[in-house]
Amino acid sequence: MKNKILLILCLLTGLMFINAGLDKFFHYMPMPKDMPEEMVKAGKAFMEIGWLLPLVGAIEILGGLLLVFPKTRPLGAIVLLPVLIGILLANICTAPSGLPIALVLLAVIVWVIIDNKKKYLPLIGK
Repeated sequence: MKNKILLILCLLTGLMFINAGLDKFFHYMPMPKDMPEEMVKAGKAFMEIGWLLPLVGAIEILGGLLLVFPKTRPLGAIVLLPVLIGILLANICTAPSGLPIALVLLAVIVWVIIDNKKKYLPLIGK
């Protein structure tokens, strides 16, 4: 039962990251009307740096795809963790209304990391 729940959560989380990554390339999702001014400024700054949004988008797509498949899920969680920390910090600092979704995504990624902790041990030399 635990594996089925984790599969569904990883599928949904992976699809959310794939969607967010694709939006960084194709800009098909409208910006919310009530977005804080600081967040709008940050978005414009990211667009000024021409390589940053495509890089984050590619990482989100890659990490989302890796997270969907059980065999590559541990790698997907590690790939997505830095992006998710950035999302979490942005929501804490500028848009607390998005914090619940960011915390749910973080919980799923942390669950995957804890569930696969033995696979990460060779990375730290143990």
